[in-house]
Amino acid sequence: MAAPPLKLVVVGHVDHGKSTLIGRLLHEAGALPEGKVEELRRVSERRGVPLEWSFTLDSLQAERDQAVTIDTTRFWLTLGGRDFVIIDAPGHREFLANMVSGAAEADAALLVIDAAEGFGDQTRRHAYLLRLLGLEQVAVVVNKIDLVGFAEERFRALEHEARGFLAGLGLMPRVVVPLSARHGDNLMAPSANLPWYRGPTLLQVLTGFGVPGPAEAAPLRLPIQDVYRYDDQRILVGRIETGRLRRGDTLLFSPSNKLAQIKAIEAWPGPPPEEAAAGRSVGLTLDRPIFLERGEVASHIESAPLLSNRFGATLFWLGDEPLVAGRQLRLRLGTAEYPVLVERIERVIDTDSLASLAGEAVERDQVAEVVLRSPAVLALDDHAQLPRSGRFVLRDRGATLGGGLVSLRGIADQRRPANVPDRHLTVVAHKVTQAARAVRFGHKAGVLWLTGLSGSGKSTLAMAVEQHLFRRGYAVYVLDGDNIRSGLSANLGFSPEDRVENIRRVGEVAALFADAGFLCITAFISPYRTDRARARAATTPGAFHEIYVSADLATCEQRDPKGLYRRARAGEIAEFTGVSAPYEPPEAPSLVVDTASQPLERCIEQILDYVAQQFALGESG
Repeated sequence: MAAPPLKLVVVGHVDHGKSTLIGRLLHEAGALPEGKVEELRRVSERRGVPLEWSFTLDSLQAERDQAVTIDTTRFWLTLGGRDFVIIDAPGHREFLANMVSGAAEADAALLVIDAAEGFGDQTRRHAYLLRLLGLEQVAVVVNKIDLVGFAEERFRALEHEARGFLAGLGLMPRVVVPLSARHGDNLMAPSANLPWYRGPTLLQVLTGFGVPGPAEAAPLRLPIQDVYRYDDQRILVGRIETGRLRRGDTLLFSPSNKLAQIKAIEAWPGPPPEEAAAGRSVGLTLDRPIFLERGEVASHIESAPLLSNRFGATLFWLGDEPLVAGRQLRLRLGTAEYPVLVERIERVIDTDSLASLAGEAVERDQVAEVVLRSPAVLALDDHAQLPRSGRFVLRDRGATLGGGLVSLRGIADQRRPANVPDRHLTVVAHKVTQAARAVRFGHKAGVLWLTGLSGSGKSTLAMAVEQHLFRRGYAVYVLDGDNIRSGLSANLGFSPEDRVENIRRVGEVAALFADAGFLCITAFISPYRTDRARARAATTPGAFHEIYVSADLATCEQRDPKGLYRRARAGEIAEFTGVSAPYEPPEAPSLVVDTASQPLERCIEQILDYVAQQFALGESG
């Protein structure tokens, strides 16, 4: 199978000559239609300018009139026996969003600098964007070297400046190449005008680029682009971004967490292959019918993406309005798109000096480290481990407003264990019904899930309510940190991942208590709606009751019964809810108990009244 074409984005400030460079490359590759060069000569003469190769790229009349590229344009060509897709990205500051769209798809980049004008602010922004979008294969082109008399001194000064700035970004350019795109110096062959330069030509640089990393050796990532129906079959279609798969492999689909085996690999043209690797577009049929949609990501079980509704990100902001905490946007991640909220802005970075800036807003063309949160669970890869799937684009009302890299440092995996269906097992139902259990215990079963900040009074309320209900004859039991952490979760620590797993276990155990006919009361902060929704899903429909123990942060911090807030403020406890980590209040709780404004006894009465209404036999609920 032929290697896929390398996608190369060419970026640079307006008028630094990138369109001229691409036009000349198309000519050298023999990719221009017959008579095109003569047409370019006539157009250039009519305008009173030398032969202008950039006119080759002017697909829009507005561009020719303004002599500026305003949208990304793609060209296919072959150079040195290698196939390329050249992406011409706009250089003008007003069109940085279009540049992000083009660069986000690229495997490598050329950063074009005008030898006369030098390394300006816009060039620095472009370089930062390349880093944020995960491009590690970068070469710097010092163009228009003829305008400075092919001077070595000028080239060395720009080379030193470019290498120094890119190194500060964590980018190491493959090479810095002097050339004249208009005249063809050092494009396809060494130039006699540059006797002091001993490095590679641009052709040698381009053919030396490769697919970043060994893509097929990385973990499997196949974003589903569409689902086709053919007769009674459902064919999942997508392009394998990394890794490889074989017929018979078991695939895990994220974020739905569904499992199935590959029945057949469909490919066009030709017969179905036994396996396929990164870069190939395929269709898959599965061994069993499962509902999947565009945006799902197929992987192997042992190397699946992390599932979470929040993650850290380093992003470049392109919006005219400053980005502030609370802003809602659309996140484009692979083939999926999700709503996201800017949870907080952690740091703003000056793209010129790379220094941190104070402030609660990210202005246009600034870089920031932020935390993003979505109501949906996302399939995420850390950019440091998987650059291709660890980058994203932010949009709003159809416009691209930013792009960036995913960071999963300190983010817990919210994935539940995916069970492989065993065709040799038969599900056997309990012979004792829920109705029979309710008659035996004298009340309906269920889960009272108390959630709220540390210090809000959850455990105090839970223990008091348990005592009152037990005296009334209820089969009732409280799950809290003491009895769960000393046994069931004794092997868990307090990392974000362990906290999520602890709440998952609590939800499953609470569901079992309810299934046994008990009224189970839980008292855990459980700060994330996703975790609480998972606990609800584990319980019989209608049996889960979310009770919000409401108390403002100031009240909880004033109480601070275990000194946790004091330690968190001193930096001794990382990711402490309410201080350095968020709390997501219930959106539609079954009951709200305000312990900040009401005495304890009144709060206990509220919960007991609610239990009488919802769980007593013969009552509504």
